[in-house]
Amino acid sequence: MTEIHALRDAYRRDKAALMASIQATGASTRGIRVLLRKLSTLAGSLLQELWRRAELPPDLALVAVGGFGRDQLFPYSDVDVLLLLPDDRAADGCSVLRAQLEAFIGSCWDAGLEIGSSVRTIAECLAESAADVTVQTSLLEARQICGSTGLFAQFQVQYRAQMDPQAFLVAKTLEMRQRHNKYENTPYALEPNCKESPGGLRDLQMILWVARAAGLGSTWKELATSGMATAFEVRQIERNEAVLCLIRARLHAAAGRHEDRLVFDLQTTVAESFGYRSQAPDGARLPMRASEAMMRRYYWAAKAVSQLSQILLLNIEESLNPSAHEPRPINERFFEKSGLIEVASDDLYLKDPHAILETFLLYQTTVGLKDLSARTLRALYNARSVMDGAFRSDPVNRAAFMRILQQPAGITHAMRLMNQTSVLGRYLWAFRGIVGQMQHDLFHVYTVDQHILMVLRNVRRFFMAEHAHEYPFCSQLAGGWDKPWILYLAALFHDIGKGRGGDHSQIGAMEVRRFARQHGVDREDAQLVEFLVSEHLAMSRIAQKEDLSDPDVIAAFAKRVGNERYLTALYLLTVADIRGTSPKVWNAWKGKLLEDLYRATLRALGGRAPDAAAEVEARKREALVLLALSALPFEAHKALWATLDVSYFMRHEAADIAWHTRHLSRHVGAPRAVVRARQSLAGDGLQVMVYAPDQEDLFARICGYFDRAGFSILDARVHTANNQHALDTFQIVADDQAGHYRELTHMVESDLVHVIEEGGPLPEPTRKRVSRRVKSFPIAPRVTLRPDEKAQRWLLAISASDRAGLLYLVARVLANHHLSVQLAKVSTLGERVEDTFLVQGPELQNNARQIQIETELLRELSN
Repeated sequence: MTEIHALRDAYRRDKAALMASIQATGASTRGIRVLLRKLSTLAGSLLQELWRRAELPPDLALVAVGGFGRDQLFPYSDVDVLLLLPDDRAADGCSVLRAQLEAFIGSCWDAGLEIGSSVRTIAECLAESAADVTVQTSLLEARQICGSTGLFAQFQVQYRAQMDPQAFLVAKTLEMRQRHNKYENTPYALEPNCKESPGGLRDLQMILWVARAAGLGSTWKELATSGMATAFEVRQIERNEAVLCLIRARLHAAAGRHEDRLVFDLQTTVAESFGYRSQAPDGARLPMRASEAMMRRYYWAAKAVSQLSQILLLNIEESLNPSAHEPRPINERFFEKSGLIEVASDDLYLKDPHAILETFLLYQTTVGLKDLSARTLRALYNARSVMDGAFRSDPVNRAAFMRILQQPAGITHAMRLMNQTSVLGRYLWAFRGIVGQMQHDLFHVYTVDQHILMVLRNVRRFFMAEHAHEYPFCSQLAGGWDKPWILYLAALFHDIGKGRGGDHSQIGAMEVRRFARQHGVDREDAQLVEFLVSEHLAMSRIAQKEDLSDPDVIAAFAKRVGNERYLTALYLLTVADIRGTSPKVWNAWKGKLLEDLYRATLRALGGRAPDAAAEVEARKREALVLLALSALPFEAHKALWATLDVSYFMRHEAADIAWHTRHLSRHVGAPRAVVRARQSLAGDGLQVMVYAPDQEDLFARICGYFDRAGFSILDARVHTANNQHALDTFQIVADDQAGHYRELTHMVESDLVHVIEEGGPLPEPTRKRVSRRVKSFPIAPRVTLRPDEKAQRWLLAISASDRAGLLYLVARVLANHHLSVQLAKVSTLGERVEDTFLVQGPELQNNARQIQIETELLRELSN
């Protein structure tokens, strides 16, 4: 065992020296292949020594497979080996041999090798390979380390004879699509997997696998020799592959473990190993964070890999099945080839740059076309230099781009394809600046360009009948909209100003104004697009932060949008925008708030001046109709309604008023708390009603219960009746609520009554761990406290990183200062919260007390 320890120490020492070379600041991509090969050689040498010491039978072979087999071992990757046995020596049939093999594998672990091992005969290898393409792929790169040369040669002959290149290509292509789907078909995730994500190392490995299986070569230079790639493409692939390899190797080194995800926690460390800095030597803030600069480098490499690997894969596919790729003329410049657009000549775009945008117009308008051929992709890749200022200002190209925008179908796929081939960023120069641009706001989970294309997709779906079930109201409004391209254009430009400093909405408005002028957009349409880009955040902010029951809020917003056309367009863009930020951000409650704001504003624009008395009477009549259906005794509502003022009826819809009345008509002024819960009418979570004698800490006590029970509060409407009873309504959600509404309602109704009535001091808030994203991108909390326009109550606005129990922290501070909460608007944007409260209390009349309240809130939010 002492000798094993000595081998382990030597291996760790030599590996640490190689790791130091990988981590060296400023190291270029040029030497990374050599370093990975040295790591592989180091592990191989140790295995050879352990094999010699194990004294295994001479007719066995030790074979490297997987990444170790291709001589490319990353610092913390598994050392994958195959212990190859002759067919007449199955380990299961010989206990002595089985014990020897187990001892050898154990010695590998003792010596510090994290091996992934399999023990198989040649027949077992072939059977496993035929049944599982993953095993077949692993064996494709098998390399002998030591043992019987004859046995390994026999294995290779039989393995190659069994290989069906066409079937292997199909299987690997399907596997690639599944993998890309897992990573949302984009290389631009904020935490990409540099091995598995689209544009990652696995895409390049797959090309070499299918090429090797087809006998077309096992290196990039061999693929060039066989005509699958050009010398220029090989140089581009090797350069970008080296970038990805170096990033992955340094990622392993920074994590100290096998980690292929560029998670937020490690991005800065990896970036600094490249020499990127977030601050200049004098302490001044640089325009781009270190992590942002490094990720931009990663995204550009991944994009190039995506483009080039697609070209090579299509070429290999065509070489394996040439008869299925007979071209059919579309016009004098293009052919259709198995559903792919094929250029008539390799230099088409260099001779006729107008054909570049024509490609995507054909893609939209020609039935049956589903992608671009390898020849076309290659021609576009080589024509990037002609897409210059003159190309962008050419009237023919401008007209072609407008036709692409205005096509009745295919806009989403066309724009995505234009982005993938770098055409979109080279035609819209402002768009090029946001390709691969990260967003450090805990709100978006995509880079800016991917978010924009996601919003474009969402807008397009409003106009497609097959997606009407997703957003029925949006689809209804879109059905009456005459120019969808206006909304597409607004989607393309709404965030195009990000990363340039200043208000991105105004920068985007300036850019789209210039675009409209250059492309001959009618003045009326141009003004609408500019309005949408400059105001694309307004509707979301008002719906989620302001009191929609206040007629002044609605009147001000109606004045801002001006007319129904502008309102409808802004509503559609807002829904598409929120849905395109993150799967976590949208919920039914936000959808309801936006729709409520739209309908209220539409009424105001229709000439109906906000009339609080008329609105209250209408809601009361509707509530009475609903109560009649529930067989409530005649005039049973009067006792409760007599205790409620106009603000209650303005803030609650008729369905909520009827629900409250039905359960409280027999409990008006009751000394005990009444709690009722039901599935939310908005669709998500529960709606909880609390009716209890008012007390200063009631709101905080309720929030504390929801925190401890694992609920998140989406909305709170707090009302104090004139009989000193509180009538509060909460919208809450729980992570594990699906299918358990009955159990949850019973739990809330019984437990919350006990919490309200038990009294005593408010419990200490629970301190739970914050998420990795919040740790990596902390935002300084902001607290503002100002009187409302009527100077009767105060608006408290809070912005902070989200965490469990945050609302209870705020409510507890307010309760300690005897402030009552009249309204709470809770808005969670990804992992950032933007909450607004309407509060009142005598301490707000004292400036020193105001400062103390704000200070305490900031302290709680910062802890």
